[in-house]
Amino acid sequence: MWQEKAKLHLEYIINSSPRILYPYLIEPNELAQWFADDVNYHDGIYEFIWDNESHRAKLAASKENKSVKFKWLDDEPHYFEMEILQDELTNDVALAITDFVKEEDLEERKKIWDNSISYLQSVIGA
Repeated sequence: MWQEKAKLHLEYIINSSPRILYPYLIEPNELAQWFADDVNYHDGIYEFIWDNESHRAKLAASKENKSVKFKWLDDEPHYFEMEILQDELTNDVALAITDFVKEEDLEERKKIWDNSISYLQSVIGA
């Protein structure tokens, strides 16, 4: 049964350069260090594994050192996007997350992103 999902938008300050951050958003080995338990890549399809459950997505769009957008294969038309934002004046770098989640899972998903981004920051030493 298809269910309407709410758009979740989060932003995190990351003390890192876009050049250092970007591989962690697109490379399977780097994604596996913070985003999922494991990440496999084959024929243009990313397989994200959490708690022994596999979720497959394709890279819908990417801009080097700027953004990546993944479309879930089993959850059309939903996607998640990670965008690197850099303040032109201060050079502060933020990571903006766009995700879609069922209304009742919103708080839980926010916590998951908070935790994941904490991992990411420790992995890149931010």
